[in-house]
Amino acid sequence: MATEKSIMERSSFGGKPMQEFPYRVGVLLSSYSQAINKQNETTGSIFQQKTKAKILTERIGELQENYLVNCFHYLHRNALNANLVKELNQWPYSSYLDFAALRNGTLCDKILFFSLTGLTPSDVISGGQNSFDDDYIKKFY
Repeated sequence: MATEKSIMERSSFGGKPMQEFPYRVGVLLSSYSQAINKQNETTGSIFQQKTKAKILTERIGELQENYLVNCFHYLHRNALNANLVKELNQWPYSSYLDFAALRNGTLCDKILFFSLTGLTPSDVISGGQNSFDDDYIKKFY
């Protein structure tokens, strides 16, 4: 049986200690896949292979850039990159509007995010203007 200590000391494939949350997400995905396969009488993967869990507060190698901030901006640009909108503030389904103080949503913990990143709503707006080329995105993985 797994204990708290054994979970906290579990190693990931990359050799870094894997924290409890990413490990449990992996167990959840695996359990879900098994249940769906049993229900549908199928076998195989449901989710993309080699799904990774990363600690978002770490730095990206020698770049010394905040992984959490880069992921935040990258995710919020998805609707823009897919040509669904011309401006980030036009996508009503994004939390970008909340973090940029353009809407007063309560789903996201903005206080926690701003305390972890040191960003402000104006930083969210200016950072959202940055685009990410393919070579830069590869550094995230």
